[in-house]
Amino acid sequence: MPSPVTLVPPAPAVDVAARYGARLAFETDCADVAAAQSAGTVDFALLDVRAPAQFHERHVPGAVNLPRGKMTARRMAEWPQGTLFVVYCAGPHCNGADRAAAHLAGLGLPVKVMIGGITGWADEGLAFEREA
Repeated sequence: MPSPVTLVPPAPAVDVAARYGARLAFETDCADVAAAQSAGTVDFALLDVRAPAQFHERHVPGAVNLPRGKMTARRMAEWPQGTLFVVYCAGPHCNGADRAAAHLAGLGLPVKVMIGGITGWADEGLAFEREA
């Protein structure tokens, strides 16, 4: 008798590669953002989409606080055309980053979600910034 894991056979490797390869076009993670920062190769704008009070308490270094309601075409035009926006929120229990990503994509902008958000950043043991 097969286990609950193997009861449904795995997808063909080519399908798995396509699915997860495509997923990486939509997401990045805390470790990749931190690695880019550490290497000095930040080629994206990091947006914290939480409320300003939460941002002031702690945020990912280099992030700009920009809740979804303030993401207007005019505001986003302050960045160079073609800028990749990486958005994050509180963590996996929050869909704020997903909502922000959908909104930015609706404005025709390239965007990825930093999965894990603040919770993931903390889980990785990475340092935060605080506003004075």
